[in-house]
This record gives sequence, structure tokens and C-alpha cells, in this order.
Amino acid sequence: MGGALGDIGTHAENLVEYITGLKIEELAADLGRFGKGRILDDDGNLLLRMDNGAKGTMSISQIALGEENNLAIRVYGEKGSLEWHQENPNQLITHWLEAPVKIYTPNGNDLYPEALNVSRIPAGHPEGYLEAFATIYKNFATHLMAVLNGEVIENPDYPTVKDGLRGMKFIYAAVKSDRNNAEWTKLK
Repeated sequence: MGGALGDIGTHAENLVEYITGLKIEELAADLGRFGKGRILDDDGNLLLRMDNGAKGTMSISQIALGEENNLAIRVYGEKGSLEWHQENPNQLITHWLEAPVKIYTPNGNDLYPEALNVSRIPAGHPEGYLEAFATIYKNFATHLMAVLNGEVIENPDYPTVKDGLRGMKFIYAAVKSDRNNAEWTKLK
């Protein structure tokens, strides 16, 4: 049974795989149920192993009092790291081994064409939650038009049925891991 795991954990799983380009290969999950008679999880901590050997952690909670959303993403690499916080969505912060911290903003300097393509307003103006859905719909419509014109697009830039299936495999593996005392469990 996946409560918070199915509600917000699958979004986090999808973001991890989308942002890194890696797939979660296996996980170890410790899911919590707070309150008498609770069947579905409402809190969880997971260790992740990616298909290239990278490791990650994920914490999800629907009972963290005082938190509105607090979705935060951090990716650490050999030459630097990046972080993004949903409550301050207009900044992507990068930390480099041999260079100063750099903050990227929508429609700001040094953006890749893919980022500029989804920036709708001038630099310095806030973009937000609803614009993310507009980007997904735009990318789907662009893909649909390409298909109607006989074009083949290998990796469409929007969530697909395959992503939904990965989410279900993620839930299944996490619940199985939790039931087996956080045993490492492969996503099948």
C-alpha cells in the first residue's frame, strides 16, 4: 500500500530519473504510518541505487508539521553540484569545485536553448507551478504535431505511460522493501 509514497513519492521518483537521466535500479525503504489504525504510509525515507552506480536518498512526508511543500532537489557530482527548491523556483544554484557559485534564473544569462524555450517572461519576473503544466502540455502538443506530420521523436519531453509504469514499479518495490525490514529491492 502506498499512501504518501504514491501521492508524492512517485513525483520525486520521476524527477530523480528525469533530472539525472539515470534510472533507479534498487531501493531500501523505511515507510512510516502515524496514527492508530493507519494502513497507508504517510512518511518515508529511502536509499536509492541508480543504474550507473550513483546513490541517492529520498525523504517524503505528509506529516512534517510546518512544511508547506519544501520540495528540494540536490544532485552532487565529481566537478560540482546543483540545488533547486520549489519554494524558490526561479533559482537553480550550482556549486563548482573550481569556480564560484552560480545562480541560473528563467530567461537569464548562459541558459541552454532547452531552458530558454520554456521561459515565457522576461528575466527577473517569477514563473511558477502552473507554467510547469503549460510546458508539459506544449511539449505533448509539439510531439503530437510531429507524429501527425510523419516525424519520429525518440524521447518526448513529457511524462509518458512508461513513466507511469516506472512510478508503479517504484511504489511496489518500496512497499516490498518496507515489509522486509528495508531490504534492498530491485525495481522490476
